[in-house]
Amino acid sequence: KQQPFRLQSSFGINPPQSAPRSRHRSTTGTPMAEAPFTLALIAGGCAGTSVDVALHPLDTLRTRLQSQEGFFKSGGFRGVYRGILSATLGSAPGAAAFFSTYETMKQVIKANAGGTEHWTHHAGASSCGEVAACLVRVPTAVVTQNMQVGRYSTLTEAISSTYRANGLGGFYAGYGTTVAREIPFAFIQFPIYEAFKKTWSAWQGKETNPVQGAACGSVAGAIAGGITTPLDVAKTRIMLEKTVEGEAKRYVGTVQTLRIIATEEGAAALFKGLVPRVTWITIGGFIFFGAYEQATSLLWRTKVW
Repeated sequence: KQQPFRLQSSFGINPPQSAPRSRHRSTTGTPMAEAPFTLALIAGGCAGTSVDVALHPLDTLRTRLQSQEGFFKSGGFRGVYRGILSATLGSAPGAAAFFSTYETMKQVIKANAGGTEHWTHHAGASSCGEVAACLVRVPTAVVTQNMQVGRYSTLTEAISSTYRANGLGGFYAGYGTTVAREIPFAFIQFPIYEAFKKTWSAWQGKETNPVQGAACGSVAGAIAGGITTPLDVAKTRIMLEKTVEGEAKRYVGTVQTLRIIATEEGAAALFKGLVPRVTWITIGGFIFFGAYEQATSLLWRTKVW
């Protein structure tokens, strides 16, 4: 699943250099203090969970389209909420891992760059955040995707069966491919996002507002998501491979997996699940933005910060 957290800069949480850091507004439109890190972390976790829950059916369709067994053998349109519990449980921790690492690395990179900022710094920090977040997201995805294709009916069955078959390592099948998908995604998305914002600002004669920034981020993410779909297909195949004792794994490594799929199924197979993947990222961006703003507003009212 392509998480929307790397687009947090697009949603006013950590804007790149060209956009001033936004201040949260209450529901009445009154400017409020800038959200502190812990508040933004909690709000981001709530927003990310909202996206995962709301769009889980789309993610299920994407997984089934990309599976080796084929869409209908993997469940078709039936039971599209399978695996939603594991996806929900891993959402907030994944966001926390990404957000904390991203913020830390952003400051480190900025300090080493003499205090200047550039979109490559944000893309680099985002990539580091993904490496950390995938430590949480990959085990979650392995369990979720195997449930989505109907291999297991309950969360406990999925966890126990995965552990018995491959030990702890089984939960990290596809980790390298997942990271290999996220890093190019960030370096494709950020410059497109910057170009969209710059063009929009020039057209209207003023800086883009947070909603316009969210639109730019969603479209840029959709483009990056489309381009990196082959890596997503490879990741899904590796995670869903059912190993048989005594037999070698069929999918070993990103490049080898891509080569097998292209050779046996044609180059078009590398883009299976493109539509639900791109749709998930596009709609998810706006859901994340709205949920983040609402969560931030509610958290401010607690007066803890």
